[in-house]
Amino acid sequence: MNMLDGYGMDTITMAGPLEAKLEAMKSVGFSQVMLMARDLVGHPGGVKAAVKAVQDSGLRPTGFQVLRDFEGLSGHLHSYKVDIAKSMLEMCAATGSKVLLACSSTSRHATDDLDLIAKDLKKLAMMAIPLGIKVAYEGLSWGRTVNEFTTSWDVVCRADCPNLGIGIDSFHIFAAKTSLDAIEDIDPDRIYLAQLSDFMWNETPSFEERMTTARTFRVFPGEGVHSDQLADLVLRLERIGYRGDYSFEVFNDDYQQLPLDIVAERARKSATWLHQDVLHRSAPLPAWAQSSQKVSV
Repeated sequence: MNMLDGYGMDTITMAGPLEAKLEAMKSVGFSQVMLMARDLVGHPGGVKAAVKAVQDSGLRPTGFQVLRDFEGLSGHLHSYKVDIAKSMLEMCAATGSKVLLACSSTSRHATDDLDLIAKDLKKLAMMAIPLGIKVAYEGLSWGRTVNEFTTSWDVVCRADCPNLGIGIDSFHIFAAKTSLDAIEDIDPDRIYLAQLSDFMWNETPSFEERMTTARTFRVFPGEGVHSDQLADLVLRLERIGYRGDYSFEVFNDDYQQLPLDIVAERARKSATWLHQDVLHRSAPLPAWAQSSQKVSV
């Protein structure tokens, strides 16, 4: 078993062609990748060529992102977003991704009625069922109504749909200063994705500062000032029984200017820190050592 099997990288962290990103991730030992819609629609060969690149890489898609501002709208705005969602779900299915990430709405045109928000998310999840896709609803720390994972979990419970769960994102938790105690209230089977990153300062008091930091200066777990809190988050997730994937969602303008192998190596070191120092799991023995161990027994 590869030590990095439970960890993956987001393509957004790296610059360059999709094929080069996939190769860089695989070369340091990652076996999965979090894809973005722009990976497909921005590929020179089109969506089919991008899907083939993912398939040829051998990397398992962690999930597909991101559907924005879907819930809480009405009339022509709702109809428009339903059409967008259908296209996103089709691309998600084409890549073999089993999870579509949907972020909480930031639109001033969206309602703040949690029951109506839940109704829309249930509709989205029902659209995803025929494709075998789960929907992970994530509370953005600058979301208009839902900006903490506690509220996103509340909405998911209200919707009560078997393939609708939540996405946990460490950045938004730390930016909003949400207490980690509420992790214990979540059904681990309804956490469909855990995205991890850190940043270099303690305070993000305004929505604007949260957005700027989130989109330009996240760092890998273990590189920022919230390492203790991030370790606590992961341990709490493990304690309640979460056994899903951890993906590094690191938007960083500096990393976009570095060679891919250097960025991938930073991600590998982060995964090693989480695996060995935080979770205290042993690195798997190489094949030759496993063989000799069997012989000695």
